[in-house]
Amino acid sequence: MLSVSPPPSLPLRHHHNRSLIHHRNHRLLFTIRSSSSSSIQEAVVEKTLNEKNLLSSELYSTTPFPSVKAAKRVILVRHGQSTWNEEGRIQGSSDFSVLTKKGEAQAETSRQMLIDDSFDVCFSSPLIRSKRTAEIIWGSRKVNMITDSDLREIDLYSFQGLLKHEGKEKFGAAFRQWQVDASNFNIDGHFPVRELWGRARNCWNKILAHESRSVLVVAHNAVNQALVATAIGLGTEYFRILLQSNCGVSVLDFAPRVDGGDGSPYICLNRLNQTPNSPVAAGSSAGRKTSKRIILVSHGTTQGGTEATCSNYGNQPMNMLGIIQSQKTAELLLDLNVSTIVSSPKNACVEMATTISRVQEAADCLGADCVPRCVEMKQIQELDVRDILQLSNKDATEVSPLQPGFLNRFEDEALSALWEQSGKAWQSLLNELSDESKSEKIVVAVGDPAIHIALMGHCLNLTEDWMGSFHLDAGSISVLDFPDGPTGRGTIRCINYTAHLGRWSIPITRPTIDDEEF
Repeated sequence: MLSVSPPPSLPLRHHHNRSLIHHRNHRLLFTIRSSSSSSIQEAVVEKTLNEKNLLSSELYSTTPFPSVKAAKRVILVRHGQSTWNEEGRIQGSSDFSVLTKKGEAQAETSRQMLIDDSFDVCFSSPLIRSKRTAEIIWGSRKVNMITDSDLREIDLYSFQGLLKHEGKEKFGAAFRQWQVDASNFNIDGHFPVRELWGRARNCWNKILAHESRSVLVVAHNAVNQALVATAIGLGTEYFRILLQSNCGVSVLDFAPRVDGGDGSPYICLNRLNQTPNSPVAAGSSAGRKTSKRIILVSHGTTQGGTEATCSNYGNQPMNMLGIIQSQKTAELLLDLNVSTIVSSPKNACVEMATTISRVQEAADCLGADCVPRCVEMKQIQELDVRDILQLSNKDATEVSPLQPGFLNRFEDEALSALWEQSGKAWQSLLNELSDESKSEKIVVAVGDPAIHIALMGHCLNLTEDWMGSFHLDAGSISVLDFPDGPTGRGTIRCINYTAHLGRWSIPITRPTIDDEEF
């Protein structure tokens, strides 16, 4: 059970950490990012500013959000499984499907997860499947829900109601474009994904303007993707990259500017797609089967506990809580046949990697496999960033790495060094994943939150300026899938998943110490 309260004040460094866009002669100069490489491939692309529906990440990052006077936490939930989900029918913004029995059960699980949460308000899509999910989660709370048509699912026009094979047969090339190039997909004279991103920005204007500090939003797959992406400044090219499962929970923190001004708040994605079911269970990524996967495991709590700082975090052995977190994580990963475990050489990381390896190798004894498993273990020096973080000023190194947005306190020199070293670590992980002798390859990487945040940035082909936009807790896992293999584009199945830790899990929200801090 979880208790909701306002988010902490985020440590701050830059104005939402965005400095990528340049205007020259009314034209836009921006970076194109290719997920087929670990390094960012830059290309100068000119687009006139009056070109309709130009929605690059850099353009979005310059569009200000409404200011907030106090810290605000927004929890996004996708509706439970619907009848059309079950049938494989394209729903879009149609309103003919309802929750299945499984969908009702998923919504009830989410209600139990959030039963003690003191939400101030609930925003819901008006569509039946989402509204019913919201009603189940909202329960007997006396505050009325707010329905907002802008929270409806993506408008797919003539596609709506078709089975997927019917869409392929009837629309051919257009359906193929929807699958492989959704941001430029055009149907019936509309660009659905571009329209959706505009709607998501409009939703944020209303949500942030509401006088509340803890907000529940219940909506749909695509619109929740757009809400997450637009909040952290990502454009339509990130559609289907940040996954949203049925009843998956995502959390965003908004903090006021330190100067007290009316500019955009500082925004941190606290977690993505915490699901009622296991995030590592067999399945697909954005509807596509995947056989290549990287699982980022943050080591367990160390002897310093919550008082540990960046100057010593991870170099100490794990405490009893950390040991329990490592055992719970090893148990979760037992459902997978892990090929390789790589870790930082730091004490806590090696301990956690060893625990995962021992449980994997005992899979036959534990009834998870019919034969023992053989797991390769490696230590990668590039995953150890302790010395890099100590390059920064004393105030930064004494910050707890478990505090949301802690990397924003670090100076540019330290962040640039972290980003450069993490790029080498990312390439090493992709090389591990590229083993052609195995059709399926799962690589587990054990490190501390700082390196994993940077690795996720490389997976998304961002720059170091985005690192303050993500958060990870001790013992959490983040899952990166590669449906097109390690040379293709990665998708994020979940970030900062902690439900596997049971009673020792990190709550979606934490109790309040005072008005500004947890």
